[in-house]
Amino acid sequence: MFTPRSLKLKRAPESNQQQQNPKRSKATSEDPVSTATSEDPVSTATSSPDTCPPDETVPIETEEEPHRIETEEEEQPHQIETEEEEEPHQIESEEEEEPVKSFKKSQRWPEPGEPVCVMCGRYGEYICDKTDNDVCSLECKASHLAKMCLDLGDKVFSRDLEEGLESSSAADTGHSYSYKEDVFISELTEEQVERVKAELAIVTAGREVCRPIIEFEHCNFPTALRLNLKKAGYEAPTPIQMQMVPVGLKGRDVIATADTGSGKTVAFLLPVVIQALQSQTASPSRPTCLILTPTRELAIQIEKQTKELVMGLPNMRTALLVGGMPLPPQLHRLKQNIKIAIATPGRLLELLKQKAVLLENVRALVVDEADTMLKMGFQQQVLEVLETVPEEHQTLLTSATIPTGTEQLAARLTRDPVSITIGQKNQPCANVRQIVLWVEEPSKKKKLFEILNDRKLYQPPVVVFVDCKLGADLLCEAVQKVMGLNTVAIHSDKMQWERNKIVKGLLEGQFEVVVSTGILGRGLDLVNVKLVVNFDMPANMDEYVHQIGRAGRLGHRGTAITFMNNNSKRLFLDIVNRVKPTGSILPPQLLNSPYLHEQQRRARQKSSRGEDLLVTKSSLIDIIRKHDKRAARK
Repeated sequence: MFTPRSLKLKRAPESNQQQQNPKRSKATSEDPVSTATSEDPVSTATSSPDTCPPDETVPIETEEEPHRIETEEEEQPHQIETEEEEEPHQIESEEEEEPVKSFKKSQRWPEPGEPVCVMCGRYGEYICDKTDNDVCSLECKASHLAKMCLDLGDKVFSRDLEEGLESSSAADTGHSYSYKEDVFISELTEEQVERVKAELAIVTAGREVCRPIIEFEHCNFPTALRLNLKKAGYEAPTPIQMQMVPVGLKGRDVIATADTGSGKTVAFLLPVVIQALQSQTASPSRPTCLILTPTRELAIQIEKQTKELVMGLPNMRTALLVGGMPLPPQLHRLKQNIKIAIATPGRLLELLKQKAVLLENVRALVVDEADTMLKMGFQQQVLEVLETVPEEHQTLLTSATIPTGTEQLAARLTRDPVSITIGQKNQPCANVRQIVLWVEEPSKKKKLFEILNDRKLYQPPVVVFVDCKLGADLLCEAVQKVMGLNTVAIHSDKMQWERNKIVKGLLEGQFEVVVSTGILGRGLDLVNVKLVVNFDMPANMDEYVHQIGRAGRLGHRGTAITFMNNNSKRLFLDIVNRVKPTGSILPPQLLNSPYLHEQQRRARQKSSRGEDLLVTKSSLIDIIRKHDKRAARK
C-alpha cells in the first residue's frame, strides 16, 4: 500500500475505510494499472478534471460501471440540495484524491525541499509501505522492492512459510508480545549464569535484573523481525545485546556503558521496535518512540538501522528530524502515522515550538551518546524535551563513556534503572591497538606522511582527526598535494548533503583519507576503517575513547595512532592510566615528564584524603530536582 503525502481534496469521514482498501490494492496488486481504477470507479469518475488529469486516468474496462456512474450522478444533485444546509462540507468531500501514479514519466520533478524518489529522483509523493522510503509511482515502487529483494510479497514474512503454523496471529504482528524468559535460560543455575556474565565481562546493578539471553531466538520475536535481524547480519547477540535486550523488553529503564562498536544501537532498537509494535494507536505528528542523538550523521545511521529492522512489520514508519536538512520533507513525514522519531535536540525543539510534533504519546525514550547529551550545551535541550514527554515512559541511556557526574544525572532522569557495563567502564575498545607517539607541532605533517607511506600501517580508508575546521581543510589539501591520495575533509561548516555524500563515500571506499573534526568521532559504524590517526589530541579522554573506537567496529581489529606533546599536558595522567594497562609502549618524553609526575603526586594526595572529585553547581542541582522521577513518586 502507498501512503500519499498530501490529499488535494478531502473525503467524507465515513469513507475512510473505503479509502484505505483501494490504496492497498493499488500498491499490492499484480496488475496495478487495472486495479487502481476498478476498485472504486464511481469516485474515480466523479472526481474533477483538475484532480485527475486525462493522461494520468486509467481507462475503465467493465461495461456495467458507466451505467452505475450515470445513475449516481443523477442522484447527486438531489442529495446536495437536501443536505446542503446540514453538512455543506460533504459536497467537496465526495471527491477523491487523484489515483496513484503508475509510471514515473507521469510524475513531476521535485521542488526545492520536497521529498525525492529513491529510484529516479522525481517527486517522492508516496511512502512505500514495505521499506518506508520515498517513491514517485508504482513503477518505481516495483523497482525499489526488486532491488531490496522484497518483490516476493507479504508471504516472505508469514509464519506459514517459515514454520508452517497458523498465520495472521496477533502474536506474529507484535501487538500482544510480552517478553518471557526462555525455558533454556530459566533452567540455567545461578552459578552458570554468573560464569557466563564473568566470561563476557557483563556487570549489572539494580533490582531484579533479567538473565542475559544467549541467542536472539530466546526472545521469541515476531517472525518478520527475526527475518530482518538475519538479513541485516545479526546472527548472534553481542554481550551488550545479550543483557540489554531482555531488560529493555521488560520495560525497565537502562543505563548502559559498552565499548565503541559493541552493538549498542541494536541493543536499544529491539526494545524500541517492540514498544512501537505494541502501540496499536498511531496518530500524525505523535510518535510512540523517540531516539535522541547528538549528531546528524549518527541520527541518519540509526534511522537506516531502524528501517532494516521494521521492514515488513505492519504500520511502522520512521521520521528523521535533524538540522541542516530541508524542513518540508520532515514535516511531510510527521503528517503520517509515525511510530519512531530519530532526532537531534535542536531540530526537535524547533518542531515542538511549531507544534509540528507532539510527544504526548511517547512510551520509550532513548538518549544515545548520553555523556555528550547530558553535558552543558545539550543538557538543557534534553531537559526541555523531557518536559513534553509523559512521566510514564521507558528511558534507555547508552554510551561508551559515562563520567561520574553524568552518571548521577542519568540516574536521576530514570526510574529504578538497571545499570549495565560491558568490560571496564570508560576504557578504550579492546579491539583497537593503541600507539602513542611524541610528535612536536612542526613535525606532525611529516610524521603523518610517513605513516601513510608505511605499508604495514597504511590501510585505506584512514580517518585523521583534527581539532578545528580550518585545520581539516588545510591538512586535506596538504595530503592531496604531497601524497597524491584521494582525500576529503568533513566538518560542521560543510552542507549536510556534502557530509552525507562523504560518509557514504567513506563507507563505500571511495576515499583513501578522510580528515575530520569530531563529527565522525561518535557512534558511526565505519566498519571498513582499520586505521585512525589522532593528529591533534582530543580535548578530553572521553572523546579519545570514542575517536579511536572508529577503528574497532563490530569486533574488527584496528589501530589508533595518537600524536602527543606538551600541548596536551593536562591529559598526561589520564592517557597513561588508560593506555598503559593495554601493554602499549608509551614514549619516554611522556613517562619522564614533570607534568605527569606532578599529576600523579596530586592524585595520591586526593586519594589519601578521600576527596570527592565530583563538583556540582547549585543551578544544576535545581534542574536535576525538577526532573527527578524518584522525588516525584514520593
